Amino acid sequence: QVQLVESGGGLVQAGGSLRLSCAASGGAFSTFNMDWFRQAPGKEREFVAGISRTGGITYYADSVKGRFTISRDNAKKTVVLQMDSLKPEDTAVFYCAADRGGVGSRSPDAMDYWGKGTLVTVSS
Repeated sequence: QVQLVESGGGLVQAGGSLRLSCAASGGAFSTFNMDWFRQAPGKEREFVAGISRTGGITYYADSVKGRFTISRDNAKKTVVLQMDSLKPEDTAVFYCAADRGGVGSRSPDAMDYWGKGTLVTVSS
């Protein structure tokens, strides 16, 4: 069993930055690809960014490419999502997820574990 706890959400103005962190416990962190998803009010949960087990491969949704950066520290069991140039349409609850599958999975159904989420609000 893996427990994931997100932190770092908050209110920021458009054009600003936020840094989300996800701390893992209870499992072999380095055996999981790690992902970030988000869910805006009234919308389905969508993939944001993912990183492979060793951190050597990263992948992003087109909507955040060039603005968001995912990274991980296997020794500290953390994954970070650095979000720059934020837009009001980035407002959502952001979730950390872990998956044992192949690198590049983008479906919520492919995730094995989820955090409870952290709210990001971007004002215009």
